[in-house]
Amino acid sequence: MNEQVGPTLHALPDGEAEIALVVRLPWEDVARLGQEAGRLAMQMKRPVTLDEAVSHRLRSRPATAAHAKPSEPAAVSTLPRVSGSA
Repeated sequence: MNEQVGPTLHALPDGEAEIALVVRLPWEDVARLGQEAGRLAMQMKRPVTLDEAVSHRLRSRPATAAHAKPSEPAAVSTLPRVSGSA
């Protein structure tokens, strides 16, 4: 039997949570993440991982309800884009 186990969730001492995900992305999205990491590294004046770039990107975007429809379509270059089956 092939049971899928959900992502592992960890509570962190600073009051945040950490969730580990595996996502399949086209190379174009990986390249855009690299560009985002480069911009963030210049801003922070230190090396930045792709994980940090994704986290920063998610935190810097306004939260929207999952059920709400966007008022206009998102640009193709908008990150992050998750593809694959759930």
